[in-house]
Amino acid sequence: MLNITSTPSALNLFSNAQNKATEAAEKIATLPIRNDEVGSVEYKSEDIIKPILSLNEAELESSAAVKILKTENEMIGSLLDVKT
Repeated sequence: MLNITSTPSALNLFSNAQNKATEAAEKIATLPIRNDEVGSVEYKSEDIIKPILSLNEAELESSAAVKILKTENEMIGSLLDVKT
């Protein structure tokens, strides 16, 4: 019998998302904060935008991993229903 599962793919996606979120959060946490930063000449919006986008990507990847696991679970349930 051929055993095909998407669980390792979903877990890998979760792991990548977690690493991406951790790196982005560390980047955001280490950005210099000054009262005059926003709107000043020294403020670079790309410094904060890239890690925020990475956090958003991590969220989407986590959601995709959950959908993979739910779909696999539903398929297994359907197969068990058919077999009984």
